[in-house]
Amino acid sequence: MASFKKSRPFMEGRCMPIDPSSFHRVNVADTCAVWNILSSETLYLAAKKAGCSFCVTGVVQYELLIKPRSQRKTSDIELCGRLEREQAAGGFPSHACTIDDLRMVSALEERKKLGKGELSSIALAMRLYQAVITDDRKAAKLSRDAGHGLTQTTPHLLSWLEFNDALSDADKRAVLEQHAELKGTLVRPFQDALEMARQCKANAGDAVSPSSAAAPV
Repeated sequence: MASFKKSRPFMEGRCMPIDPSSFHRVNVADTCAVWNILSSETLYLAAKKAGCSFCVTGVVQYELLIKPRSQRKTSDIELCGRLEREQAAGGFPSHACTIDDLRMVSALEERKKLGKGELSSIALAMRLYQAVITDDRKAAKLSRDAGHGLTQTTPHLLSWLEFNDALSDADKRAVLEQHAELKGTLVRPFQDALEMARQCKANAGDAVSPSSAAAPV
């Protein structure tokens, strides 16, 4: 199975422009996104409570649980166990790629050299008209360049949950701590995403001035 992806991080200490007030709930997740979502049980539980669902392609399923690796760290074993338990309960269902998906993968591959897991996730999301969630910068750019506006990230998910008051202060601390304990690479982007959500909430509150409120009848 694949560990947290070290190359091409989606955010390098800075949040990409996202809208914390909006998040598409149905997602096709690539390998790095699956691990980042599952890295925090608090984050994943909050996402499920908010009505979010995630699926994977057969290619990503192979990368997650079957593909041989020379080394398996303690964090890798823990993440695999979480995924296996969640899939046994019906979460993260795997979908086989169709011929059309494979054609799309080939077309995308000509434009950008990415892993088959990332490409198949984009292709399936485009066919299903659902969101693709990826924390790989190049994959996200390719998805948007291909015309798929429903391209999201795990920090975006966290910011949306914060914007909608789905996380307590203890929850937010737990998300950061749990992600760091499993050697995740998004602690700083998570912090930036939370701050962005707080700013957006404050701006939304400022927009509703007392003078604009309806007077009691």
